[in-house]
Amino acid sequence: MLSGLMNFLRACFRPRSDQYSHTSLDTGGRQDGLLWYKDTGQHVNGEFSMAVVQANNLLEDQSQLESGCLSLNELGPYGTFVGVYDGHGGPETSRFINEHLFQHLKRFTSEQQTMSVDVIRKAYQATEEGFLSLVTKQWPMKPQIAAVGSCCLVGVICGGTLYVANLGDSRAVLGRAVKATGEVLAIQLSAEHNVCIESVRQELQSLHPDDSQIVVLKHNVWRVKGLIQVSRSIGDVYLKKAEFNREPLYSKFRLREPLKRPILSADPSISVHQLQPHDQFVIFASDGLWEHLSNQEAVDIVQNHPRSGSARRLVKTALKEAANKREMRYSDLKKIDRGVRRHFHDDITVIVVFLDSNLVSRASLVKGPNLSVKGGGVNLRPNILAPCATPTEAGST
Repeated sequence: MLSGLMNFLRACFRPRSDQYSHTSLDTGGRQDGLLWYKDTGQHVNGEFSMAVVQANNLLEDQSQLESGCLSLNELGPYGTFVGVYDGHGGPETSRFINEHLFQHLKRFTSEQQTMSVDVIRKAYQATEEGFLSLVTKQWPMKPQIAAVGSCCLVGVICGGTLYVANLGDSRAVLGRAVKATGEVLAIQLSAEHNVCIESVRQELQSLHPDDSQIVVLKHNVWRVKGLIQVSRSIGDVYLKKAEFNREPLYSKFRLREPLKRPILSADPSISVHQLQPHDQFVIFASDGLWEHLSNQEAVDIVQNHPRSGSARRLVKTALKEAANKREMRYSDLKKIDRGVRRHFHDDITVIVVFLDSNLVSRASLVKGPNLSVKGGGVNLRPNILAPCATPTEAGST
């Protein structure tokens, strides 16, 4: 039965070289089918590794690593910025964040002449407002953009401090060495906003005490208004502004009762960590990784292998787990093309940032070369029409 299904999928969905091209947003990255990777690179605080595997017809995960000056002028401060943006309903929001969030952060850092929680929060707010403006402009021609959104995980290393900000259910995990035992423990740094977590459901219920249907168990999955799993995001304006929750938006996204106040929030959870010499690395990844690996499993994989290729190794391990769950071989999973691949796993983005304690302690003062790397995927040629998200694909994460 399974072999017959695999033969059918291979026959129908084998990639055609004339249909789309494999290109990377960063010349240092490489492509292996639907997997893009940059095995190793140098940021001002140490080394890094990146990998992205595409499952959706259009890559909804976007990501970036920026290293060097974190402001608009060359006076600094200097450091490393990491962003993982897991889109849902389409790629528009995650692409918008990838283009604008870091620029907003640099602007507010310049104004305040320092890195801070306030700078990061303002950068998120400006990005949300910018995307709302885009939706307002495009609504008459493209109303479904109101149901597109993105999770948004950011890490900023500056002056020996690690800031972690999050909307949604991507995750940042620190690997910290324990001197007494030689172990490297996994410490989750990010707070998540997925209503599968009871405390997140309780938060929404307390904010909307008059709405007994604010969180609904649908097909054995908790969803906000029966529509979406995350309670905080950039975009998803159909659950934030009443003027976008009406026709011609697809009926499945329209609420039965008028939207009196925003249901979803774009206010990130932000934590601050003073880095210690025994802090070895941080794994930033979209939930596609964490669906298949625990925090400690991911940390062990990074710790027990060479640094180069760490992100690609994590992605491949997750893909092998996804294949095992469907009782199929990893080699067969690799042959399934984008779009159909989404039935087996999500887009997965991983950025592993290694911490060199000598560099971390002085990086904010030392002027170094600016580096910008953006995670790649399969990019359609300009003359190929991009597939549209169907009502059943959009609005879920």
